[in-house]
Amino acid sequence: MASVNKVILVGNLGRDPEVRYSPDGAAICNISVATTESWKDKATGEKKENVEWHRVVLFNRLGEIAGEFLKKGRSVYIEGRLKTRKWQDKDTGADRYSTEIVADQMQMLGGKGDEVDRTPAQRPAQQRQVAEQSDSYDDEPPPF
Repeated sequence: MASVNKVILVGNLGRDPEVRYSPDGAAICNISVATTESWKDKATGEKKENVEWHRVVLFNRLGEIAGEFLKKGRSVYIEGRLKTRKWQDKDTGADRYSTEIVADQMQMLGGKGDEVDRTPAQRPAQQRQVAEQSDSYDDEPPPF
């Protein structure tokens, strides 16, 4: 029987990304993403909210991009899979487990409102390039 290990999150970063590099030079980026569930308590009519924190790890180029462009509070879309790692506590020697999402896709959400405090030099190169191209308008008709 086939199985599926797929996670989709849309949430906000709880802190700035932490990027480190493996001995072979691969980027490893850790982020913490908060998702919020809201409901109304039927008994009291009071609005309730539950925040769930998710550990996410991004590797290689995706990790580099996340480290460069994501910031605390930024909205993000993540697709990936669950992975549980087993490790030993250095002090007690006890087995410990850590479950995280290994991302294979990441999309920054929000838009220009998230970039208000960023100078043009801090914006992604692709956005700068599009803006620079649109400034150079040619009045000549196409040659065909």
